[in-house]
Amino acid sequence: MPKVALYNIAGETTGEVELNENIFGVEVNEALVHQAVVMQLANQRLGTHATKTRGLVRGGGRKPWRQKGTGRARCGSSRSPIWVGGGTVFGPQPRSYAFSMPKKQRRLAIKCALSSKVNDQEIFVVDSINFDQPKTKNVVKMLSDFNAEGKALIITADAIENVERSASNIQGVKVITSMGLNVYDLLHYTKIFVAQDAISRIEEVLA
Repeated sequence: MPKVALYNIAGETTGEVELNENIFGVEVNEALVHQAVVMQLANQRLGTHATKTRGLVRGGGRKPWRQKGTGRARCGSSRSPIWVGGGTVFGPQPRSYAFSMPKKQRRLAIKCALSSKVNDQEIFVVDSINFDQPKTKNVVKMLSDFNAEGKALIITADAIENVERSASNIQGVKVITSMGLNVYDLLHYTKIFVAQDAISRIEEVLA
């Protein structure tokens, strides 16, 4: 079973935590993880783009000139796609980009992402993540104590307002609960801070 150090919020080692091997020690399937990230990003797309076809462009109700005898090419509408100001052919229309993966695959992708972070030593288990007051300097000090540079993800068991508000003004820092765990955030952020009670929740759901 993989073991990681247990820290307090000041970045001091206070012990060790034994992680569930079936969640934090699985073989990383890069193709599956990639598919999960693509699915998550695709599901976030609005798909509200739209172009006007020849039937939607204003004007063009009258035949520009008679069919024969002018020496010009026949034309039925001034809003033909080959005319300036005409409609668009095969342009984007409102659609949904969403697609889904089987539940077992989605869970395995999260396990792979967690295992990858453990292998790269980019996950820190903290005995308790909470602050007395919602102040930005609290999170800044915590990251400084851990020498955490770059983007940081903080995972708590439940929504804690003081933690969320303390991190809201810091670029590159995000707070989520264990129920909001997802592959994209795990890979996007370089350092992962997980509360010890959140580890229990994650193992309870994914085991």
